[in-house]
Amino acid sequence: MRASRLLHILLLLQNRGRMTAPALAAELEVHPRTIQRDIDALTEAGLPILTHRGAAGGVELGFNYRSRLTGLAEDEAEALALWLSILPAELTTLGLGTAAKRARAKFLESLPDRSRAIAHTSLARFPLAAETPPIPDPRIAAVAEAIRQGRTLTLAARSATPLRLRPETLGCGPQGWTVFGPPLAEPVPLVDWGDINISRAAVDIVGHPA
Repeated sequence: MRASRLLHILLLLQNRGRMTAPALAAELEVHPRTIQRDIDALTEAGLPILTHRGAAGGVELGFNYRSRLTGLAEDEAEALALWLSILPAELTTLGLGTAAKRARAKFLESLPDRSRAIAHTSLARFPLAAETPPIPDPRIAAVAEAIRQGRTLTLAARSATPLRLRPETLGCGPQGWTVFGPPLAEPVPLVDWGDINISRAAVDIVGHPA
């Protein structure tokens, strides 16, 4: 258990930079004194842990230290491989299905030999990679691209009361797909989108500068 926590601390410092003991404790759900003991253990193990005192203090990794993900337990490697093998329909609907497959392959290949072997064995034993079909609505991928490009979206574009907004979030929850952004007060579900129009560039929304 402690070895797993030490690895987690190492990865947090590697990816986030300097962190305080209370912040690490909150992330790992342990007492700050536990973090202090863990930092001492990492230092004694020869890792370049730098400690800074004062209001802007904290701990960080020195000398541009980088670590590969070498500390996966067998069940963690197995669970991770199966988790990554299940491609959600939402990713495909957003136009990210192919990118997800590429990322999955790269990530699995980046694992150390032992973890990679466990992952591939898990995939062979439990073939859960059946892809769920995407929702056949091209508006969803179009709105996702509008968010990436910072464009303006008009819902119910052909109605007498079109709604123009700058989309910021596109989510999928209990109401299905919803879009939200200024000047909306709440997300609009897919069933209410109607015909949509996406501008080629951001357009000023009243009260919200472009």
